Amino acid sequence: MIKESIVLKYQEIQKVLDEDLKLTLSHLEMEERAAVTALDLLMERNHSLIQEIEQDLARLEMVLDQNQLEAVVTHQSVDTVERVIDLLNTTDPSSVSLDEGKAEQILILTNNLLDLVHSQTPTIKKIIKSYSSKVCLDPRTAHPKLLISPDGDSVTYTDDWQDLPNIPGRFDTTLNVISLQAFSSGHHYWEVNVSGKTYWELGVTYPTISRKGTTEDCWLGRGAESWCVEYFDGDYTAWHSGLPHQLPSARPFCHIGILCSFPAGLVTFLEADEMTPLFSFSAGTFLDCLHLALCPGHNHNGNNGNPIIICNVSS
Repeated sequence: MIKESIVLKYQEIQKVLDEDLKLTLSHLEMEERAAVTALDLLMERNHSLIQEIEQDLARLEMVLDQNQLEAVVTHQSVDTVERVIDLLNTTDPSSVSLDEGKAEQILILTNNLLDLVHSQTPTIKKIIKSYSSKVCLDPRTAHPKLLISPDGDSVTYTDDWQDLPNIPGRFDTTLNVISLQAFSSGHHYWEVNVSGKTYWELGVTYPTISRKGTTEDCWLGRGAESWCVEYFDGDYTAWHSGLPHQLPSARPFCHIGILCSFPAGLVTFLEADEMTPLFSFSAGTFLDCLHLALCPGHNHNGNNGNPIIICNVSS
């Protein structure tokens, strides 16, 4: 029902725009017809005056002899030049024009309308960005081969194993880190920059995700506690409960959006620049709070050294 209502509203907007365009064009076309009619009348007048001048000259040639012609032509030529000048002045096509002032106002108003439409579209982009939530990464959960920026807004893989305390919340095998903040209601959206990377995983997870040992449940999306999208060697795969969902092949994206909706029980992944949907999971009802989860991946033959960066999204 909601989908049909939205479609109807878009159709009404399109109808209003089409009708306004039709009315504007009808006015412009009417003025164009008036201008063309005026030009046609000027051309007819021009043609009539030229014919009169030609007839005057012909009569002079017939009536006067050569000597008289020279005397009269001098006088007549002056009169002819004056008539030609008058003809050019009174039949100048540039004297016929459209109402340029009104046309300029129409252009200004249509530009304003375009700016307004741009400011309100794409509507889904405005809505999703309004759900942006501030997060920072929790270094206490980061695998010892992950470097977390001082502000907690990026994570980078390093070959060096850092001497960090092996506390219960730290991932010790999988290259994961989760956000300090947890969310348990409402709508939340994050964007991450994965430019230049050949391998990464990102998504959301319950705080109960396994963090120790080599069990597959420690990997994002491999257990029931987490949802993720993985990029590896040009392939995108969505994961949950160990089930892979191969996504259509596409160019390497620079920004990935993650949207979670507690009212709908949805986790949705997007190509953030154009807000193109990639994959959506329906959890029905979330059983716990959710953390943002990132895995920058290993160095992958020396080609995956770029960090994953959490973007500051303007709503």
